[in-house]
Amino acid sequence: MASLLLAVIYLAFIGLGLPDSLLGSGWPVMHTELGAPISAMGLVSMIIAAGTVVSSLASDFLTRKLGTGLVTFISVLMTAGAMLGFSFAGAFWVLCIIAVPYGLGAGGVDAALNNYVALHYKSRHMSWLHCFWGMGALISPFIMSAAITGGAGWQGGYSLVSYVQFGLCAVLLLSLPLWKKRAAPEAGGGKPLTLPQTLRLRGVVFILVAFFCYSAVEATAMQWASSYFTEHRQVSAELAAMLGSLFYIGITAGRLVSGFVSEKLGDKRLIRIGIAVMMAGIVLLALPFDTYAVAVAGFLIIGFGCAPVYPSIIHSTPANFGAENSQAVIGVEMAFAYIGTTFMPPLFGLIPQYADIAFLPLYLAVFAVFLLCMTELLNRSKRKTPPAVAE
Repeated sequence: MASLLLAVIYLAFIGLGLPDSLLGSGWPVMHTELGAPISAMGLVSMIIAAGTVVSSLASDFLTRKLGTGLVTFISVLMTAGAMLGFSFAGAFWVLCIIAVPYGLGAGGVDAALNNYVALHYKSRHMSWLHCFWGMGALISPFIMSAAITGGAGWQGGYSLVSYVQFGLCAVLLLSLPLWKKRAAPEAGGGKPLTLPQTLRLRGVVFILVAFFCYSAVEATAMQWASSYFTEHRQVSAELAAMLGSLFYIGITAGRLVSGFVSEKLGDKRLIRIGIAVMMAGIVLLALPFDTYAVAVAGFLIIGFGCAPVYPSIIHSTPANFGAENSQAVIGVEMAFAYIGTTFMPPLFGLIPQYADIAFLPLYLAVFAVFLLCMTELLNRSKRKTPPAVAE
C-alpha cells in the first residue's frame, strides 16, 4: 500500500509541474487574442503567486483539519478547474479572476505534499519527486506548442492539461483511504501554529531567507537565460529560446542524480555541494569569452547545482524544527519561495534599463552567497540547541 501511495504522489508531482510553464509558452499568442499588452503576463503571474502565498500559509491549519490526502485532492481539483477556465477565457480580466483559484490550489498541494514526503519518505524520493515536477514543467510547453500548431489554439493546450488534472483528481479521490492509513503526525489533531509562532521557532528566519534567495537564483536564471544569450552573447532569438531550456534540463537531471546519492551524503552536505556547484556555474557565466558555449555550460551547471538544494532544505525541515512544526514551517517556506520567484526576476529586469544585462552573473552571485550564509547560520544554530517549540 505504501508503494501504491508513493506512485500516486509521483503522479501528483508531474501534475504540479504541468501548469507551471503553460502561461509563458502560450502568452505570445494569448496576449494578442485577449487584447492585452505582453507585459500583462506579469500581473497574471503576481495574482497566481498571491494565491499560492495565502494557501501555503494556511496549509498547517488545513492539513490538521482535513488531512494531506483531502487537501491534495481539493487543491488539484481547483487547479484543474482553473486550467479549464483559462481555456474558456475570452477576456484578460476573466483570466485574472481565474488565476485566483489556480494560485490557491497550487500553493495548497505544494506545501501539503512536500511536508508529507519529508515526514514519511527518504530523501531520495524528495529529489526524484521534484525531478518529476521538472518533467511536467518540461512537457507542458510542447503540449502548448502542439495545440497551437495543430489548430486547437492556446485554449486547446489549457483544455488538454485540465483533462490530465481531472484524471489525476480521480486517482487522488480513489487513493484517499491510503492517505488515512498513513496519516501525518499532525493531521487531525494538535493546534496549528500561527505565523508569529512559526517565525519564533529557533533558526526559522535563516531558512526562510535561504529559501527566498534560492528561489531568486532559480527563477532569475530560468527567466532571463534566453535574453542573456540574445543581448549579451549575440545569439539569434530562435537559438536563444532553445538554449534557455538548458537550465531546466540541468535542474531536472541534477535531481535525478542527487536522488541516488542523497542518503549517503545527507541533506546538509547536499545543500553545500549544490551551492558550490551553483557558484561555479555563475563564475563560468561571468567569464568574458567570445563563444557562447561557456555560457551554455554555465547555465547547465547552475541548474545542476540548484537541483539538490530545494528538495534537501524541505526534507531536512522536520529534523530541524520537529515533525509537529514541519507543516507550518514548510508552508511559510513555500510562501517565501513564491515571493522570491515572483519579485526578484522583475527586479533584475530594471537593471538592463540603466546598465547592462551582463550584470546577471553578479545578481545571481549575491543571492547565492546569502543562501550559503543563511544555511550555515541555520546549521550553527541547530548545533547549539535542539529545535524549539513555539509557545
